[in-house]
Amino acid sequence: MIDSRLPLALDGGGLMWPDEGPIAVFGPAPDLDLHEIPKDRAVIVHDFYPAYRHWEDRGFEVAVDRSDRVAAAVVCLPRAKHEARALIAQACALSDGVVVIDGQKTDGIEGILKTMRGRVTVHGPVTKAHGKLFWIDAPAADCFADWAAGPALTDGGFWTAPGVFSADGVDLASALLADALPEKLGKHVCDLGAGWGFLSAHVLTRDTVEAMHLVEAGHTALECARRNVTDPRAQFHWADGTDWAPAHKMDTVVMNPPFHVGRAAEPQIGQAFVASAARLLAPQGHLWMVANRHLPYEAELKTRFAQVEEIGGDGRFKLFHATRPLNKRR
Repeated sequence: MIDSRLPLALDGGGLMWPDEGPIAVFGPAPDLDLHEIPKDRAVIVHDFYPAYRHWEDRGFEVAVDRSDRVAAAVVCLPRAKHEARALIAQACALSDGVVVIDGQKTDGIEGILKTMRGRVTVHGPVTKAHGKLFWIDAPAADCFADWAAGPALTDGGFWTAPGVFSADGVDLASALLADALPEKLGKHVCDLGAGWGFLSAHVLTRDTVEAMHLVEAGHTALECARRNVTDPRAQFHWADGTDWAPAHKMDTVVMNPPFHVGRAAEPQIGQAFVASAARLLAPQGHLWMVANRHLPYEAELKTRFAQVEEIGGDGRFKLFHATRPLNKRR
């Protein structure tokens, strides 16, 4: 992690921060220790709402995006290749000084390092804890302008972006759930973890829906959803799906919940979404959910709902319909 490599680079490794000016830090994980970056100069740039809130609570200046110039920049490499390249392009375009790149081997840091070495002079790398840290000097904006990327229209007619779930098109699991949804879903519907809006767009083909709440933690994904779901009944919420609190209960929740933040599967995330769905629903409300077949959600569903039924699926995915939320506390 960067908190093990950055001190080595700064302490005799040749890396130096500029004497003044803001230092943008793109995409740091919430568990990182950033004490080597002056807190009064750090600007955390994060798209993911739980991480944004975490850094804000720790007293850092935080932004969803950054357009003002910075004295230096640090990119904490995400695992999606095109998202990583887009962040590097953005950092290089904004920085008047050094740009630091840090990442794990599993996040593709070796490939990024090799490619960048073919374009600019690279300093370092510092290798430790299954990862690398290296840096380049300004100016480098023109060297990586071709890596810049943002929301774009896919061949299927939907807007997506690098790093957004199912960026290449419609997710097969979501399509399976969309086909299984009944015609009547009630007046108030929530898409928990809405992504770029595929399920919500499908739900809004029903005239009986009065309000469609898209709850999504990824700001870029939500901005894509705004382009994909233009129905005036849609309401967009940049929020953590596990603790979002609307003004009133929902008649229906639909969801294809996330189950990982990094590479490893973390079924507790989906389990937290199940608990959240039960909390959001009216006493006679309905949950319609799709999940990968290997994920253990049945026990949590039965803890949170009086009636749970597996209604189909295929070899990869399973569909659930749950009613009568119990809202039990652990």
